[in-house]
Amino acid sequence: MTDTMDAERIVASLDLSTKISLLSGVGHWWLEALPDHQLDAIQLSDGPHGLRQQAGPSDHLGLRAAVPATCFPTATTLGSSWDVELVEAVGAAIAEEALAQGVAVILGPGLNIKRHPAGGRCFEYLSEDPLISGKLAAAFVRGAQGIGVGTSIKHFAVNNQEAYRFVVDALVDERTLREIYLRGFEIAVKESAPWTLMCSYNRVNGTQASEHHELLTSILRDEWGFDGLVVSDWGAVNDRVAGIRAGLDLEMPSSQGAFDEEIAAAVSEGRLAVADIDRCATRVVELLQRGQRRTGDHPANHEAHHQLARRAAAAGTVLLANDGVLPLAPTGHIAVLGAFAQHPRYQGAGSSQVTPTQLDNALDAMRLRVGDAAEVTYLPSYDVNTGETTHEQIDAAVRAATIADVAVLFVGLPAPSESEGFDRSNLDLPDGHIRLIEAVAATATPVVVVLSNGGTVHMAWADRVEAVVDCWLGGQASGSAAVDVLFGDVEPGGRLAESVPEHVAQLPADRFFPGGPRQVQHREGPFIGYRFHDTAAVPARFAFGHGLSYTTFEWSEVKLADEGPNPSVHVTVTNSGDRRGTDVVQIYVRRLDSALSRPDKELVAFAKVSLEPGESAALVIDLEPRAFENWDIGTHDWATEGGDVEILVARSSVDVAATLHHHVDASGELAPGVRPEGLVASDAEFEAMLGRPIPETPPRLPFHRNSTLEDIATTPVGRAVAATIVRIGLKEAEKEFPNPDPATIRMVRTAINEGPARSLVQMGGGRISFRALDKALAALNRISR
Repeated sequence: MTDTMDAERIVASLDLSTKISLLSGVGHWWLEALPDHQLDAIQLSDGPHGLRQQAGPSDHLGLRAAVPATCFPTATTLGSSWDVELVEAVGAAIAEEALAQGVAVILGPGLNIKRHPAGGRCFEYLSEDPLISGKLAAAFVRGAQGIGVGTSIKHFAVNNQEAYRFVVDALVDERTLREIYLRGFEIAVKESAPWTLMCSYNRVNGTQASEHHELLTSILRDEWGFDGLVVSDWGAVNDRVAGIRAGLDLEMPSSQGAFDEEIAAAVSEGRLAVADIDRCATRVVELLQRGQRRTGDHPANHEAHHQLARRAAAAGTVLLANDGVLPLAPTGHIAVLGAFAQHPRYQGAGSSQVTPTQLDNALDAMRLRVGDAAEVTYLPSYDVNTGETTHEQIDAAVRAATIADVAVLFVGLPAPSESEGFDRSNLDLPDGHIRLIEAVAATATPVVVVLSNGGTVHMAWADRVEAVVDCWLGGQASGSAAVDVLFGDVEPGGRLAESVPEHVAQLPADRFFPGGPRQVQHREGPFIGYRFHDTAAVPARFAFGHGLSYTTFEWSEVKLADEGPNPSVHVTVTNSGDRRGTDVVQIYVRRLDSALSRPDKELVAFAKVSLEPGESAALVIDLEPRAFENWDIGTHDWATEGGDVEILVARSSVDVAATLHHHVDASGELAPGVRPEGLVASDAEFEAMLGRPIPETPPRLPFHRNSTLEDIATTPVGRAVAATIVRIGLKEAEKEFPNPDPATIRMVRTAINEGPARSLVQMGGGRISFRALDKALAALNRISR
């Protein structure tokens, strides 16, 4: 715990300029020190799935090669584990490495909702469901902060796409905002008290997230009780004065004092109270106090962490389909096809990239596993960077598969396909990967497809192969973990935390994703993922919560106890098979009659259990009051609609093992709101849901600080200016990345083109001031008239 009064006294002793300087960092990763008060500077670092501390001065994007650290499975894999204790252990392990490297705060976990499976950053987020997202994020925070390292849950809020993320306005109705997009953050804040929270780049219903008083103060602090610090995403500050008033405490990275003059002028003119600056500065001092490093060494056990990463990768691996070919026998002749077997795709691109301490690959792990008992034939079959293949490579793969006892195909999404900074254009695997699958599937040899992908992919070919194993992006030990699963040394412990659609065009969100350059409309309301599939009776190819096992489980003595507002579900789970395994009991609630427009069912609780053969566990799963509540747009509060409900005890959103009946007493009367005729609101319906007209998209002219380079390039002179800035930006990036991968190049180019003009000041290392930028924009406006 920090001494709040001591922090307040420290701030009270500072002059105004020092207070203002505290509200922005030093360089890219550090906070200001207060040596007169024995407070050293502290360091922040990316770390959603592994520490990414940069050695030496960082570039303006903060993407310089990092000090080696354990690369754990990405959030999409950890989300599929449904394992609270495991995620807590991962958080603790990353924090141990942070202590060893002198890092005070880890920038993670990410828990934005996977509104659309083509979101470029889906690999960094946990689920399409806020309950899983919140519970697992809270576990990560508890694990890290339990050993004295802070966390920063992100990105608050409604940051569900990469396209134009710096400037887009996310329009979402009040009820959907509360029940879907804020719920996970609420759970994490209340259950784990993160030291910091990171606001997002985008606008939310017309207001910049970095200056959104309702989000940052009314909801986050007054309602949820958050007592930590709010930090901007890197370069997300728009109007620093408005941000301070709204509750944005810390600007990152340092903009070299670019806003200081505006802040001081606002105080002098009475537009900003010194008390507002004091409040934010006090939180910065509190974070400095929390983050002071303890004396002594803090060595990290990288080998132990590698084994934890291996265990976590298997726990998040989902066995989607299996006709009995798995687990593999470690004998005979195995054809291993696909370059990912030797060159694994194990993490996503962008700010979360980790330099691993070691890196396993499945080919070496498989050869080590079978030894001399089996023959392993390997062919890369496609280009690892592009996924492209040739007729000769396909023919060779078919010949190798034909003479083998089983063919194991390692396929997925090459690194350039998905990254921070841009969304995917489709859900397809590369054409070369599909050609490989279909050609080998046409042989008589059993085929196992092993996927490496940060986001969901189309699987029209799934019925033509014998088994499908989704390993997601499993971190540095993913190769060994995949082999552990394939041979049954470890079970595939995952269950889908996101639905796998037959085709993306079925999804109501697809019609409004990613929207326009300045606006994205969430017209589907809450009907995303399983909430859509199960309500619309449009089956997913693989349902939310689905995942097969190598053993069997029986559920018995299912009942509801403690009737009343807080019932609990009792169920006895027995491992009736001959292998150790884990099972996930999922609890959903379905309303039998409702005045509200609502999904068919919603997840309200879950429990994961690990059992030896023949072992049983009697589970008691408590249902929280929120399980029966909805957000009431009339009172702007949570309330319960009275009536009969079904409590579904299920293995997935469509595989219900038992239905329990329960009556819920009303607490207040919920305003029914708008019930759209379909699952996508019309113009009039969406305006009624929003409670206001759909805002007009702002014109490109006149140019301003939030004009993008794309905007500026729409005029002849602006086109020349933009081309020069892009050229300089890419050249600077080449200095930092002598051999940048295609995803990094695309991310940098997209960030430059889609970023606001103000980022030239904020991320420019002091090369340009706001005064100079404003003059340049004014000149462009005069020329462009």
